[in-house]
Amino acid sequence: MPADQPTILATSGGYRYGSRTRLEFNSLVHHAVELSGVEGRAPRITHLGTAGGDQVHFATWMSEAARVAGFDLTNLALFSMPNIDDIEGHLLQQDVVWVNGGSVANLLAVWRVHGLDDVFRRVWEAGVVLAGVSAGSICWYQGGTTDSFGPELRAVTNGLALLPYGNGVHYDSEERRRPLVHQLVADGTLSTTHCTDDGVGLVYHGTELVEAVSEADGKGAYVVTREGDRAVEERLEPRRL
Repeated sequence: MPADQPTILATSGGYRYGSRTRLEFNSLVHHAVELSGVEGRAPRITHLGTAGGDQVHFATWMSEAARVAGFDLTNLALFSMPNIDDIEGHLLQQDVVWVNGGSVANLLAVWRVHGLDDVFRRVWEAGVVLAGVSAGSICWYQGGTTDSFGPELRAVTNGLALLPYGNGVHYDSEERRRPLVHQLVADGTLSTTHCTDDGVGLVYHGTELVEAVSEADGKGAYVVTREGDRAVEERLEPRRL
């Protein structure tokens, strides 16, 4: 069941430790399902672990988390070849696409080799909710900050640009993220940039930011804009899920 309009949930969260499994889905993943509007059957979710090299153990953790949540989850792997023949047809049948973290630079390169940059735009326009964490957040934007190239954070500016903004993830937990976002916005490398503390997500209808939501107390979202030659930050208070 597609959402009634193109929808993205971009996050710095979504998981928690499970009681009998390695991880469980936290409130942000469940909110992605709610945004899809699915009811009367198990939600269909496809997980992409491209940014982590399609690690089999993580795919297993995701499958276990989906079982606990009552979701029908497919792991879409691209290494060493796609494990689904008709990727676009499959994705169009999903309620939610969830993209995990890792190397956003590698993710974008691999997706483009397989034509997924164009596929995801069509899937988004069809109303499948696009969501994810960290690299799985940045990918939907023009770009953001990343450690894809080494320990020192750098800018990535070749995101899919479904959302015409920059994106800053892990804004409260990795001390170098905030100052680099400010630097990149101030010098024009990134346009207006939307940022999330760990446990926070940003909901977009089309390209409009409509709400910040959180699965943890005391967390924030932020909009960083350029004024003259400096960056200015505005805090948004998320709605607690």
